[in-house]
Amino acid sequence: MDKKNVRVFFRKYGRAVYIAHLDLMRTMQRTLKRSGLPVWYSEGFNPRLYLNFPLALSLGVTGEREPMDMAVVEDISLDEAVRRLNDAAPEGIEFISAAYPVHHNKEIGFAEYEAVFWGDYGQLSEAADSFMSRETINVMKHTKKKGMVEVDIRPHITILGKEKSDRGMTLRYRLPAGLELNLNSAVLTDAFTAHCSEYNIETKLICVKRTNILCVDGADFE
Repeated sequence: MDKKNVRVFFRKYGRAVYIAHLDLMRTMQRTLKRSGLPVWYSEGFNPRLYLNFPLALSLGVTGEREPMDMAVVEDISLDEAVRRLNDAAPEGIEFISAAYPVHHNKEIGFAEYEAVFWGDYGQLSEAADSFMSRETINVMKHTKKKGMVEVDIRPHITILGKEKSDRGMTLRYRLPAGLELNLNSAVLTDAFTAHCSEYNIETKLICVKRTNILCVDGADFE
């Protein structure tokens, strides 16, 4: 049976941020079944609904524009697909758009985030400046081949801006998220919190939001 790939984008927020990746897969499978869309199943003795997340979202992180790939066996209105998915979606999951995929998953290169830190904005702003002025920012990172290794993440961090928030400071940044190097947002937020502690600046991480996924060339992943 012929199939046509569709890429939907959704928000993950509220209590849904604590749905782990495997549970999110099951949640989305149930949502697709309830939606009544003509989704494609694999053939064989145990047919499975096709579903793929190009870049998994870490537990506890809000997602503003998360991609999910599915396949359909009939021509459908993409706007109607979004409406039906939202009618079937649980609290904390909101579908925002659907389109035919433009990019391959292998083209993903970066992810952009916003992190909110509690504390005095003036102190946190100065800490962010001194943090990024360091020549090296060494952290421990788990790798499949070598286990835990020390990695200098400084060359791979791009600070997009910082601003005062009601609770302290919002820090916006870009991290690599490709096949060759993928940095979890917690690597940066933990390193910044430790940096603040070195200078006796009180702070704690309140929340993290992934705002966008980019291709290697900097274009939005579509």
